[in-house]
Amino acid sequence: MSIEIDAPRDLVFDVIAEPYAERTSRAAQEKVRVLERGQDMVLAAHYTPIRGRLKATTVETVHFERPHRIGFRLVRGPVPYVVETFTLEQDGDRTWLSYTGELGTDLWRLGVRWGDVVSPKWESVVASSFRTVKTEAERRGANRRRD
Repeated sequence: MSIEIDAPRDLVFDVIAEPYAERTSRAAQEKVRVLERGQDMVLAAHYTPIRGRLKATTVETVHFERPHRIGFRLVRGPVPYVVETFTLEQDGDRTWLSYTGELGTDLWRLGVRWGDVVSPKWESVVASSFRTVKTEAERRGANRRRD
C-alpha cells in the first residue's frame, strides 16, 4: 500500500509519530495509549473500533527511525505475529508513504481462516490511517508554505 502526500517527509513523519509523543491530544488517546517510552521506541496499546462500542486492543512496539521509517511489532493481539513498516521516501517537496506488513497465524486451517477474517480489518485500519495522515500533513504543509 502506498500514497503520495503533498508535504515534506519530516512533516509527514511528525504527523505519524504525534500520537506517541509525550503530550497526546484527547482524540489520539482514544486510539493510542503509550504504556512505556524509550529513546526511539514506545510500547503502545492501540484501540480499534469493531462494532458499536466494542473495541479490539492490540499492544505493539513502535520503533522510530527518523525520518524514513516507523516499524511496528505486535506483542499482544488477535494473532500471534504481525510486523508492519511505514517507509517515507522524499520526492522533491512530496513524500511517498508506503506500508508493508506480515501477519502470521497458528492452529493450521483454523488459523488460516482467522487470518482471513483479521487481515481485511487490519488493512482497512491502515488505509484509514493513510487518509488521515495525508489530510493532516497536506494541511500543515500548506500552512507552512503560506507562512
